[in-house]
Formats: sequence, structure tokens, C-alpha cells
Amino acid sequence: MVKAAGARGAARTSVWLAGKEHRGGRGGGQPSGLDRRRITEATVRLLDAEGPDRFSMRRLAAELNVTAMSVYWYVDTKDDLLELALDAAIGELRLPGRDAGADWREELRGLATGYRAQLVRHPWMSPLAGRYLNIGPNHLAFSRTVQRVIRRTGLPAHRVTSAISAVFQFVYGYGTIESRFLSRIEDSGMSPEEYYAQVMHSAEQDPAAADYLQESREIMDARGGDTVAEMLDRDFTFALDLLIAGIEAMVARG
Repeated sequence: MVKAAGARGAARTSVWLAGKEHRGGRGGGQPSGLDRRRITEATVRLLDAEGPDRFSMRRLAAELNVTAMSVYWYVDTKDDLLELALDAAIGELRLPGRDAGADWREELRGLATGYRAQLVRHPWMSPLAGRYLNIGPNHLAFSRTVQRVIRRTGLPAHRVTSAISAVFQFVYGYGTIESRFLSRIEDSGMSPEEYYAQVMHSAEQDPAAADYLQESREIMDARGGDTVAEMLDRDFTFALDLLIAGIEAMVARG
């Protein structure tokens, strides 16, 4: 759902366009017990554990207990692996069936909530989503489902992509910031509530920040939520409701 950034002067190549996405090996002599699915699953696990900056073919080979050259029987480059892992992560999303009578609002909420959860569960998805074309089978299935849901809102065809952008660029941004915030909390060794309390206490020591926090106190108290997770959920849910209400209003305006 995010536009890919190409290298200067040329579009980045894609594993899905190079005719090698289904390759099961380069021929005879490939390592036994190894296949594209197993390699992709291991890549996702390593990205979850260590992030994309520390990921390498050598590290992956060690995780699989094979040589690095063994991995190259199934993929040509590290980029191929990262692109395969990105599509595999999107494939974890549960997509609604093609029920023409279903409420598009609930289906859109489900898709947006699921996408946010994936961005938080796999923090590496955010930076990688902007690097690749996102045209793997799982990405296409997700995009096709989103498009079908938005078309059922009643918006004219020339407004469908705008509505998709409004909703899912918001989700992408929200999920990206949330995942990075939670990563900082994890690195601190504190619970989310302890971290939040410490940050607020530190901010109150700065005069400018303290003035802002005092002005915002009523709003923050009204938002409610006993935990950081509840605060994040309430903000996300209401923001998504605003977007859905906006779509309804535009449809009503004709």
C-alpha cells in the first residue's frame, strides 16, 4: 500500500518481475531439506529478532545451519529475500471474502486494523515497504481486496484511489510510529506505563514542554485509557472512524 522508492535513474528490480519467484533451486545438487518457503520463514524470524540492518545472507545461512552458497541456490540476492519476506508478512493478514452484502465499513475497519497490527508485529515492514514494488501475490490480494471494499462505498471510480490513500497511508504512518515507539520502550527495559510516566516527568522539567502539557492536560485526561495500549487503540479507532465518516460524507455529497 506504499509507493516504492527506486534507485536514482532506474526502477529497482523485483523478484516478482525477474521470472524467479517460483524457482525451487538452480538445478541438480541443491541442498536437501531446503526450499524457498523455509528460507523465507527463516528470513522473517531473523528480521523480527534483529531488524533489516543486521540481516545478511551469512546470518541467514547460520540460522538454517547451511552454507551461504546453499541459500544462493534459491535466491540471487539479499533484496530478493527481503522482498519475499515482506510479501510473506502481508500474507499473514486475514482477508474478507467476496460478500457483496457485507458492510464495507466493518470490512475496512478490519483491513486497516489488521495492517496496523502487522506493522507493529513486524517493525521492519515499514522501511522495506518503501523500497520495493509490493507486487507479490499476497500484496496483490490485499490491494485487490481493499479496492473492492472501497468501490462498494459508493464513491465514483476517480475517487477510489484517493480514499485508499487517505485510509492506508494513515494506517502506515500510525503503525510505523507506534512500532518505533514500542521498540524504544523495549530497549529501555521498562514497561510501557513506566516508560510513559518517565517521559512525561522528564518533559515537565522543560518550561516550554511543561506549558504545552498543562494546556493539553484536559484533552489527554478526556482521551482516557488505563494503559499505553488503550490510549493508542482509542486514538487509532477514532481517527479511523473520522476517515470512514469522511468517505460517507463525500458519498452523500454526490
